[in-house]
Amino acid sequence: MEMTLKTNEEQVRKSKSAKLILLFAMVSMTMMFAGLTSAFVVSKSRADWLKNFELPSAFYWSTAVIIACSVTFYLAKKAIQKDNRSAVTGLLLGTLALGVLFVVLQFKGFGQIVSEGYYFTGEGSSITTTFLYVVTVTHLLHLAGGLISLLIIIYNHFKQKYNSTQTLGIELGAMYWHFLDLLWVYLFLFLYFFK
Repeated sequence: MEMTLKTNEEQVRKSKSAKLILLFAMVSMTMMFAGLTSAFVVSKSRADWLKNFELPSAFYWSTAVIIACSVTFYLAKKAIQKDNRSAVTGLLLGTLALGVLFVVLQFKGFGQIVSEGYYFTGEGSSITTTFLYVVTVTHLLHLAGGLISLLIIIYNHFKQKYNSTQTLGIELGAMYWHFLDLLWVYLFLFLYFFK
């Protein structure tokens, strides 16, 4: 009885510590993006800023896709709490597929920008498209971390490391994925309204 109580206390402490570390990481990432978007706002006053620039349609689709990722991850977390392993498998794999689709759509968006004659570097570039590129690629790098963690979660799920009493890995993954989702929605709305 005493051993079980100590084990439960250890799990709770480990869970709180891991969530706190992730929260600190997310706060620091938020501050970095706040700095980038502040620089974006300050740069809008430049004479060479593109006033008629439109976001590519692929970015609209990628926004819907990343929101769907958050929904599937949330449902996976709920399913593991009910020990519904088959639902968790489908939802985690669906989240992975949607995450990859988000990346594909981001690159398609870059292609649409280039096809409009706007480049990110070099002679045909502008400060507007360079900022857009820096902001979205920085988000994609953070998303790469999310995809890697998702692959680890899927691997651990297949190794049967998660159940209704052990959900920490899926909870942390869902927290980070929801953060990435909110971050992209913020960036998309920011780029849409402050272009």
